[in-house]
Amino acid sequence: MKYLIRYFVDFIVLAFLYVFFFFKKWKRQGRDVLLVNTLMYAYLSLLLFFTLMPVIASIPFMFDHPYKLMNLVPFVDVSLGRGDFFRQVVLNVIMTLPFGFLFPLTRDKRARFGVTVLFCFLLSFGIELLQPFFDRTSDITDLITNVIGGALGYGLYAIFKPIILWLLKPLKRR
Repeated sequence: MKYLIRYFVDFIVLAFLYVFFFFKKWKRQGRDVLLVNTLMYAYLSLLLFFTLMPVIASIPFMFDHPYKLMNLVPFVDVSLGRGDFFRQVVLNVIMTLPFGFLFPLTRDKRARFGVTVLFCFLLSFGIELLQPFFDRTSDITDLITNVIGGALGYGLYAIFKPIILWLLKPLKRR
């Protein structure tokens, strides 16, 4: 129970930010913006849950352990036979598929493939740089597979873009 409270604090802060800051701002921009941005916010909150949380409860202890440098040998787990490599790769690709799909929707027409992949890289790189502060490991393979997931997510967005825009059209601000 004590362990769960540490996560609860982070989710309370995320809920507070959403309700008192983002919700009002996005609602003024229209229901379509509210829906898409809320989906992205929920996705990013879950991404934080799986990659960095608990954050707030960990801040006092961030420097109580040595910073472990990122493993810079791509796909070393395959050659060394460590862990369930296939599962790790698939989960890392799946983890950023929603980003590649939702990011262009939050950016209107400004997010092309390159921009989406760049932001997916920056998101993943930021997470990989921060993970050692929270006593987690950091790996170049995760970065590579996350970017692949973002690129595949953008591909799904490109395929389904006409349908998504058609579904969002009734929600547009009049």
